[in-house]
Amino acid sequence: MSRKKIGVIGGGFVGSTTAQRIAEKELGDVVLVDIVEGMPQGKALDIFEAGPVYGYDSVVTGANDYAPLAGADCVVITAGMPRKPGMDRSDLLKVNGEIMRSVVSGIMEVAPEAFLVVVSNPLDVMCFVAHEISGLPRNKVIGMAGVLDTARYRSFIGEALDVSVKDVQAMVLGGHGDSMVPLASTASVSGIPITQLLSKEEIDKLIDRTRHGGAEIVNLLKTGSAYYAPSASAVAMVESIVRDQRRILPCCTRLDGEYGIDATWVGVPVVLGANGVERIIELELDPSDAEALKTSASAVKSGQDEVAGMLSIT
Repeated sequence: MSRKKIGVIGGGFVGSTTAQRIAEKELGDVVLVDIVEGMPQGKALDIFEAGPVYGYDSVVTGANDYAPLAGADCVVITAGMPRKPGMDRSDLLKVNGEIMRSVVSGIMEVAPEAFLVVVSNPLDVMCFVAHEISGLPRNKVIGMAGVLDTARYRSFIGEALDVSVKDVQAMVLGGHGDSMVPLASTASVSGIPITQLLSKEEIDKLIDRTRHGGAEIVNLLKTGSAYYAPSASAVAMVESIVRDQRRILPCCTRLDGEYGIDATWVGVPVVLGANGVERIIELELDPSDAEALKTSASAVKSGQDEVAGMLSIT
Protein backbone atom coordinates (compact mmCIF):
# COMPACT_ATOMS: atom_id res chain seq x y z
CA MET A 1 0.00 0.00 0.00
CA SER A 2 1.37 3.40 -0.94
CA ARG A 3 2.08 5.90 1.79
CA LYS A 4 -0.21 8.82 2.49
CA LYS A 5 0.76 12.21 1.12
CA ILE A 6 0.52 15.04 3.63
CA GLY A 7 1.02 18.68 2.71
CA VAL A 8 2.16 21.45 5.02
CA ILE A 9 1.62 25.01 3.81
CA GLY A 10 4.00 27.52 5.35
CA GLY A 11 7.66 26.77 6.05
CA GLY A 12 8.04 28.90 9.16
CA PHE A 13 8.61 27.55 12.65
CA VAL A 14 5.14 25.99 13.01
CA GLY A 15 5.11 24.52 9.50
CA SER A 16 8.63 23.11 9.48
CA THR A 17 8.24 21.60 12.96
CA THR A 18 4.92 20.07 11.86
CA ALA A 19 6.62 18.56 8.81
CA GLN A 20 9.38 17.16 11.04
CA ARG A 21 6.92 15.55 13.48
CA ILE A 22 4.84 14.03 10.66
CA ALA A 23 7.97 12.49 9.14
CA GLU A 24 9.20 11.16 12.49
CA LYS A 25 5.83 9.50 13.14
CA GLU A 26 5.84 8.09 9.58
CA LEU A 27 2.30 9.31 8.99
CA GLY A 28 3.13 9.68 5.30
CA ASP A 29 5.37 11.43 2.81
CA VAL A 30 5.49 15.18 3.37
CA VAL A 31 5.41 18.12 0.95
CA LEU A 32 6.41 21.42 2.58
CA VAL A 33 5.22 24.43 0.57
CA ASP A 34 6.29 28.07 0.98
CA ILE A 35 6.59 31.06 -1.34
CA VAL A 36 10.19 31.78 -0.31
CA GLU A 37 12.43 30.28 -2.98
CA GLY A 38 14.75 27.54 -1.71
CA MET A 39 13.58 27.71 1.92
CA PRO A 40 11.06 24.82 1.94
CA GLN A 41 13.38 22.76 -0.25
CA GLY A 42 16.28 23.29 2.18
CA LYS A 43 14.25 22.54 5.29
CA ALA A 44 12.65 19.48 3.66
CA LEU A 45 16.06 18.12 2.65
CA ASP A 46 17.36 18.64 6.19
CA ILE A 47 14.37 16.73 7.69
CA PHE A 48 14.73 13.97 5.08
CA GLU A 49 18.43 13.54 5.91
CA ALA A 50 17.59 12.97 9.59
CA GLY A 51 15.67 9.83 8.59
CA PRO A 52 18.55 7.35 8.82
CA VAL A 53 19.51 8.67 12.27
CA TYR A 54 16.03 8.89 13.71
CA GLY A 55 14.75 5.79 11.90
CA TYR A 56 11.99 6.87 9.53
CA ASP A 57 11.44 6.31 5.81
CA SER A 58 9.11 9.23 5.11
CA VAL A 59 10.12 11.18 2.02
CA VAL A 60 10.13 14.94 2.65
CA THR A 61 10.22 17.41 -0.24
CA GLY A 62 9.87 21.17 -0.54
CA ALA A 63 8.11 23.28 -3.16
CA ASN A 64 7.17 26.86 -4.03
CA ASP A 65 3.91 25.91 -5.76
CA TYR A 66 0.99 23.56 -5.18
CA ALA A 67 1.57 21.07 -8.00
CA PRO A 68 3.53 18.56 -5.84
CA LEU A 69 0.49 18.37 -3.52
CA ALA A 70 -1.47 16.54 -6.25
CA GLY A 71 -3.59 13.84 -4.65
CA ALA A 72 -2.66 14.80 -1.08
CA ASP A 73 -4.73 13.08 1.61
CA CYS A 74 -4.41 15.83 4.19
CA VAL A 75 -3.00 19.37 4.17
CA VAL A 76 -2.01 21.39 7.24
CA ILE A 77 -2.27 25.15 6.66
CA THR A 78 0.04 27.29 8.81
CA ALA A 79 0.52 30.17 6.35
CA GLY A 80 -0.35 33.66 7.52
CA MET A 81 1.02 36.92 8.78
CA PRO A 82 1.50 37.58 12.50
CA ARG A 83 -0.06 40.71 13.92
CA LYS A 84 2.40 43.59 13.69
CA PRO A 85 2.61 46.76 15.82
CA GLY A 86 -0.05 49.26 14.74
CA MET A 87 -2.08 46.57 12.95
CA ASP A 88 -5.63 46.26 14.23
CA ARG A 89 -7.78 43.15 14.19
CA SER A 90 -9.54 44.09 10.97
CA ASP A 91 -6.21 44.54 9.16
CA LEU A 92 -5.10 41.08 10.27
CA LEU A 93 -8.43 39.55 9.24
CA LYS A 94 -8.14 40.99 5.74
CA VAL A 95 -4.48 40.10 5.17
CA ASN A 96 -4.76 36.53 6.45
CA GLY A 97 -8.17 36.10 4.85
CA GLU A 98 -6.62 36.90 1.47
CA ILE A 99 -3.74 34.50 2.16
CA MET A 100 -6.16 31.74 3.16
CA ARG A 101 -8.26 32.28 0.04
CA SER A 102 -5.17 32.00 -2.18
CA VAL A 103 -3.79 28.94 -0.34
CA VAL A 104 -7.06 26.99 -0.29
CA SER A 105 -7.74 27.77 -3.97
CA GLY A 106 -4.29 26.42 -4.82
CA ILE A 107 -4.79 23.25 -2.80
CA MET A 108 -8.22 22.53 -4.28
CA GLU A 109 -6.85 22.73 -7.83
CA VAL A 110 -4.56 19.75 -7.23
CA ALA A 111 -5.97 17.96 -4.16
CA PRO A 112 -9.74 18.50 -4.12
CA GLU A 113 -10.34 15.53 -1.78
CA ALA A 114 -7.82 16.55 0.89
CA PHE A 115 -8.75 17.13 4.51
CA LEU A 116 -7.74 20.62 5.62
CA VAL A 117 -6.28 21.13 9.10
CA VAL A 118 -6.20 24.89 9.68
CA VAL A 119 -3.64 26.39 12.08
CA SER A 120 -3.48 29.98 10.77
CA ASN A 121 -4.82 32.81 12.92
CA PRO A 122 -7.33 34.18 13.68
CA LEU A 123 -8.06 30.46 13.76
CA ASP A 124 -11.83 30.17 13.94
CA VAL A 125 -12.45 32.80 11.26
CA MET A 126 -9.79 31.28 8.99
CA CYS A 127 -11.65 27.94 9.23
CA PHE A 128 -14.73 29.76 7.96
CA VAL A 129 -12.75 31.17 5.01
CA ALA A 130 -11.18 27.78 4.20
CA HIS A 131 -14.59 26.10 4.25
CA GLU A 132 -16.27 28.71 2.07
CA ILE A 133 -13.45 28.82 -0.51
CA SER A 134 -12.89 25.05 -0.67
CA GLY A 135 -16.55 24.06 -0.97
CA LEU A 136 -15.70 20.96 1.09
CA PRO A 137 -18.25 19.48 3.49
CA ARG A 138 -17.79 20.66 7.08
CA ASN A 139 -16.32 17.34 8.24
CA LYS A 140 -13.26 17.86 6.00
CA VAL A 141 -12.20 21.27 7.35
CA ILE A 142 -10.91 21.14 10.94
CA GLY A 143 -9.28 23.87 13.00
CA MET A 144 -6.41 23.29 15.42
CA ALA A 145 -6.84 25.32 18.61
CA GLY A 146 -8.68 23.24 21.19
CA VAL A 147 -5.98 20.55 21.24
CA LEU A 148 -3.34 23.23 21.88
CA ASP A 149 -5.36 25.16 24.47
CA THR A 150 -6.22 21.89 26.23
CA ALA A 151 -2.55 20.85 26.24
CA ARG A 152 -1.69 24.11 27.96
CA TYR A 153 -4.51 23.66 30.47
CA ARG A 154 -3.41 20.08 31.23
CA SER A 155 0.21 21.20 31.60
CA PHE A 156 -0.74 23.89 34.11
CA ILE A 157 -2.99 21.50 36.09
CA GLY A 158 -0.21 18.89 36.27
CA GLU A 159 2.29 21.53 37.34
CA ALA A 160 -0.02 22.92 40.04
CA LEU A 161 -0.62 19.45 41.49
CA ASP A 162 2.94 18.16 40.90
CA VAL A 163 1.61 15.09 39.07
CA SER A 164 2.15 13.54 35.64
CA VAL A 165 0.39 15.38 32.84
CA LYS A 166 -0.36 11.95 31.35
CA ASP A 167 -3.00 11.45 34.04
CA VAL A 168 -4.61 14.86 33.55
CA GLN A 169 -7.77 14.98 31.43
CA ALA A 170 -9.30 18.33 30.51
CA MET A 171 -11.15 20.14 27.74
CA VAL A 172 -11.11 23.69 26.39
CA LEU A 173 -14.02 24.81 24.20
CA GLY A 174 -14.86 27.98 22.29
CA GLY A 175 -12.90 30.35 20.10
CA HIS A 176 -9.11 30.49 20.12
CA GLY A 177 -8.49 33.63 22.16
CA ASP A 178 -9.39 35.39 25.38
CA SER A 179 -12.99 34.13 25.14
CA MET A 180 -12.03 30.41 25.18
CA VAL A 181 -13.80 28.24 27.75
CA PRO A 182 -11.54 25.94 29.82
CA LEU A 183 -13.95 23.59 31.61
CA ALA A 184 -13.36 23.02 35.31
CA SER A 185 -16.39 20.72 35.70
CA THR A 186 -14.97 17.95 33.49
CA ALA A 187 -11.25 18.29 34.32
CA SER A 188 -9.79 15.41 36.32
CA VAL A 189 -6.62 13.58 37.31
CA SER A 190 -6.91 9.78 37.02
CA GLY A 191 -10.67 10.20 37.30
CA ILE A 192 -10.49 12.49 40.36
CA PRO A 193 -12.21 15.84 39.65
CA ILE A 194 -9.79 18.76 40.01
CA THR A 195 -12.48 20.47 42.09
CA GLN A 196 -11.56 17.94 44.82
CA LEU A 197 -7.84 18.67 44.48
CA LEU A 198 -7.66 22.44 43.99
CA SER A 199 -9.49 25.42 45.42
CA LYS A 200 -11.76 27.55 43.24
CA GLU A 201 -9.20 30.35 43.43
CA GLU A 202 -6.43 28.03 42.22
CA ILE A 203 -8.60 26.71 39.38
CA ASP A 204 -9.55 30.24 38.32
CA LYS A 205 -5.84 31.13 38.10
CA LEU A 206 -5.17 28.08 35.89
CA ILE A 207 -8.10 28.99 33.64
CA ASP A 208 -6.86 32.57 33.30
CA ARG A 209 -3.32 31.39 32.51
CA THR A 210 -4.70 29.01 29.88
CA ARG A 211 -6.64 31.83 28.20
CA HIS A 212 -3.44 33.86 27.91
CA GLY A 213 -1.09 30.92 27.26
CA GLY A 214 -0.09 32.08 23.79
CA ALA A 215 0.50 35.67 24.92
CA GLU A 216 2.67 34.43 27.81
CA ILE A 217 5.03 32.78 25.33
CA VAL A 218 5.02 35.77 22.97
CA ASN A 219 5.93 38.07 25.87
CA LEU A 220 8.82 35.82 26.86
CA LEU A 221 10.16 35.39 23.32
CA LYS A 222 9.81 39.11 22.49
CA THR A 223 9.89 38.23 18.77
CA GLY A 224 7.89 35.29 17.46
CA SER A 225 5.33 32.97 19.00
CA ALA A 226 4.82 29.35 20.06
CA TYR A 227 5.50 26.52 17.63
CA TYR A 228 6.47 23.35 19.51
CA ALA A 229 3.07 22.77 21.16
CA PRO A 230 1.06 24.08 18.17
CA SER A 231 2.84 21.71 15.78
CA ALA A 232 2.43 18.76 18.18
CA SER A 233 -1.29 19.55 18.38
CA ALA A 234 -1.73 19.74 14.60
CA VAL A 235 0.12 16.44 14.15
CA ALA A 236 -2.11 14.73 16.77
CA MET A 237 -5.09 15.70 14.61
CA VAL A 238 -3.45 14.54 11.37
CA GLU A 239 -2.54 11.21 13.00
CA SER A 240 -6.09 10.66 14.23
CA ILE A 241 -7.37 11.22 10.68
CA VAL A 242 -4.84 9.24 8.61
CA ARG A 243 -4.71 6.34 11.09
CA ASP A 244 -8.45 6.43 11.78
CA GLN A 245 -7.83 6.59 15.52
CA ARG A 246 -11.25 8.12 16.23
CA ARG A 247 -9.87 10.15 19.11
CA ILE A 248 -12.15 12.57 20.94
CA LEU A 249 -10.37 15.90 20.57
CA PRO A 250 -11.51 19.51 20.97
CA CYS A 251 -11.37 20.92 17.43
CA CYS A 252 -12.77 23.93 15.64
CA THR A 253 -15.70 22.82 13.51
CA ARG A 254 -18.83 24.38 12.06
CA LEU A 255 -21.80 24.20 14.39
CA ASP A 256 -25.20 24.04 12.72
CA GLY A 257 -27.49 24.03 15.74
CA GLU A 258 -25.29 22.05 18.13
CA TYR A 259 -24.93 23.78 21.51
CA GLY A 260 -27.61 26.21 20.30
CA ILE A 261 -25.05 27.80 17.95
CA ASP A 262 -25.65 28.13 14.22
CA ALA A 263 -23.36 28.61 11.18
CA THR A 264 -20.36 29.41 13.35
CA TRP A 265 -16.89 27.85 13.67
CA VAL A 266 -16.21 27.00 17.30
CA GLY A 267 -14.02 24.59 19.27
CA VAL A 268 -15.98 21.62 20.65
CA PRO A 269 -15.20 17.93 21.30
CA VAL A 270 -15.41 15.83 18.15
CA VAL A 271 -14.63 12.26 17.13
CA LEU A 272 -11.79 12.60 14.63
CA GLY A 273 -11.25 9.71 12.26
CA ALA A 274 -10.87 8.66 8.63
CA ASN A 275 -13.87 10.80 7.67
CA GLY A 276 -12.54 13.84 9.49
CA VAL A 277 -15.12 15.09 11.99
CA GLU A 278 -17.12 11.88 12.38
CA ARG A 279 -19.45 13.42 14.93
CA ILE A 280 -19.78 16.35 17.28
CA ILE A 281 -20.18 15.51 20.95
CA GLU A 282 -22.63 17.76 22.79
CA LEU A 283 -21.75 18.04 26.46
CA GLU A 284 -24.21 19.03 29.14
CA LEU A 285 -22.52 22.23 30.25
CA ASP A 286 -22.93 24.20 33.45
CA PRO A 287 -25.09 27.28 32.76
CA SER A 288 -22.06 29.58 33.16
CA ASP A 289 -19.97 27.52 30.71
CA ALA A 290 -22.85 27.32 28.22
CA GLU A 291 -23.23 31.09 28.35
CA ALA A 292 -19.45 31.59 27.97
CA LEU A 293 -19.45 29.29 24.91
CA LYS A 294 -22.24 31.30 23.27
CA THR A 295 -20.39 34.55 24.03
CA SER A 296 -17.24 33.10 22.46
CA ALA A 297 -19.22 31.95 19.41
CA SER A 298 -20.75 35.40 19.05
CA ALA A 299 -17.27 36.95 18.86
CA VAL A 300 -16.30 34.44 16.14
CA LYS A 301 -19.51 35.09 14.19
CA SER A 302 -18.81 38.83 14.07
CA GLY A 303 -15.35 38.04 12.68
CA GLN A 304 -16.85 35.71 10.08
CA ASP A 305 -19.30 38.39 8.97
CA GLU A 306 -16.53 40.98 8.83
CA VAL A 307 -14.16 38.88 6.71
CA ALA A 308 -17.03 37.74 4.48
CA GLY A 309 -17.69 41.38 3.62
CA MET A 310 -13.99 42.06 3.00
CA LEU A 311 -13.51 39.06 0.72
CA SER A 312 -16.98 39.13 -0.84
CA ILE A 313 -17.74 35.64 0.48
CA THR A 314 -21.44 34.84 0.51
